[in-house]
Amino acid sequence: MADASGFQKRADSALESLFEALTAAGDNRGFEADFNAGALTIEFDDPPAKFVVSPNAPVGQIWVSANVKSFKLDWNDARGEFVLPATGQNLKQLVAEAISTHLGAKVEL
Repeated sequence: MADASGFQKRADSALESLFEALTAAGDNRGFEADFNAGALTIEFDDPPAKFVVSPNAPVGQIWVSANVKSFKLDWNDARGEFVLPATGQNLKQLVAEAISTHLGAKVEL
């Protein structure tokens, strides 16, 4: 990533887009998303859990902590989005899969 401010703009945009998708999906799926101080949290009542999605500016990544695992997504210039290198999933795909795994039902974002 070219610079810290470029990363921050891309990270903010990605997290805001994810937050909007989570807010829409959460009403029907029993979870709540909150976007505060640059970090996004997803809280579940049943079964109880908390996922955290946050930017890590020093390394230019978005980190996702979900289902006792951590994922580190890098910016992919060709795709214009943050991507998990190991799977090629973008941020929404990764979070949707983690939520689906947690709830035991397919969730799309």
